[in-house]
Amino acid sequence: MSHVPHELVAEFPDLKERIHHLKTSDTHFERLFEEYHEVNREIHRAEAAGLNITDEHYEDLKKKRMVLKDELYAMLTA
Repeated sequence: MSHVPHELVAEFPDLKERIHHLKTSDTHFERLFEEYHEVNREIHRAEAAGLNITDEHYEDLKKKRMVLKDELYAMLTA
């Protein structure tokens, strides 16, 4: 487990202004952004604090984060 928080702005530092713009102007982006961060925080808590979750649930969370990140990136670069 990596213990890296994977915050979206840290993942895409060159898109920081675009992230802020879309968070304040696009409700769909804002909802996906919040969902990404909820999933990301749960993964980070499991990694850093050693929360007791199954490997399957952990992998599902990581896959969900990846799908959300891909969708957010597509919106950021459209």
